[in-house]
Amino acid sequence: MARAPSAEHIPRPVLVTLLLLIGLNLLNYLDRYLLPGTQALIQREFHVDDQSVGALTTALFLAYMFTAPLTGWLGDRFRRKPLIVGGAVLWSLATLFTFWVHDYWSLYLRHALVGVGEATFGIFAPAVLSDFFPARERNRILSIFYLAIPVGAALGYLIGGQLGGRYGWRMPFFVGAIPGLMLAAGYALWGAEPERGASEQTMASERRWSMKGFLNLLRNPAYLYSTLGMAMMVFTLGGISAWMPTFLHRFAGMSVAEAGTVLGGITVVDGLAGTWIGGWLAQRWLRSNHRALYLLSAWSMLLTLPFAAMVFFGPPRWSLAALFVAEFCLFLNTGPLNAAICNSVSAVVRSSAIGLNLFLIHLLGDTFSPQIIGAISDRANLRVGLGATLVTLIVSALLLFLGARFAPLIEPAPLSAMERISDN
Repeated sequence: MARAPSAEHIPRPVLVTLLLLIGLNLLNYLDRYLLPGTQALIQREFHVDDQSVGALTTALFLAYMFTAPLTGWLGDRFRRKPLIVGGAVLWSLATLFTFWVHDYWSLYLRHALVGVGEATFGIFAPAVLSDFFPARERNRILSIFYLAIPVGAALGYLIGGQLGGRYGWRMPFFVGAIPGLMLAAGYALWGAEPERGASEQTMASERRWSMKGFLNLLRNPAYLYSTLGMAMMVFTLGGISAWMPTFLHRFAGMSVAEAGTVLGGITVVDGLAGTWIGGWLAQRWLRSNHRALYLLSAWSMLLTLPFAAMVFFGPPRWSLAALFVAEFCLFLNTGPLNAAICNSVSAVVRSSAIGLNLFLIHLLGDTFSPQIIGAISDRANLRVGLGATLVTLIVSALLLFLGARFAPLIEPAPLSAMERISDN
């Protein structure tokens, strides 16, 4: 098994594994966001209301969150590599078979199967990277890893809108599935499996999972506050990402293809810039304040708030500019908040902790937010429905400010090569 690399040098097997995980993460989100990009077309064919379309995303996250605790337990007891490969194959095949779906409930089942596959990858990839890199490096590495989220989401919107508008909504799912199967094969051949806890040498004598260690998570305030703060953020992000293409179609007068293209462009630029800058700012702030991962994430929520309100309730001519700023602010927390969760627990139960985290953030967050927003939209309008996400942004910020009081001490991170160049 591969051991933890130093901060100054990443061995080739670790670098290859990191790149493969980034590629799989990109496709993970691409497959997830094909649905919002084609949502209006699906509604037109199956004649379903907003609440029913929102339920498709609910199906994915119900499967995701109930699978996560089991897969987290498996990840703390068995090798992660075959589990990652199996999950990628499952979600890719479920996406591929969408091409032959011709009724609503088959589509509902398909989306649930995608959630089962994603539950493996979403747990094991951060745990694997945490075993490769020590706590002082995780914010930087996870910020790089999560750069794939906006790219994948943008490609999902773009492929869904463009191919769906030209060839029907099934074609994007067919096209999106093939790369996942190819990268799963690549990970099976070249992915490295780190020794559990290799980056935490003090943990070398205790590597066995125990129920006591797992239950201690419920008495770990740093973990609980970061998890609950993330859940409220995920409620907001899940609701906005599921409904924004439809919102732009209805209130900004865009076609399905235009909405997917515009939102995809905004998401990829904001996601790359916000995730990179947020990780960079947190890494610098950590030198003087061990609470930086929590504090930056909390300020990210508060900065998003006024611009999101402008998108939902302001004049249509301001929508795109406000959306651009809101998404940028929201993406600032991606690397720091995930690093805070990984750093708050030991390697012995890290996969289980991430599994429990995923269960809670989806139970309290995006499992029901698209359907709740759809139900409010059916009774009022989509502006009011999306307005519910403003409340959860405020709650998220408050929880993360509280969590900052319990942030674990971290050895200050040395300047990376990129930061040394920037400082000069």
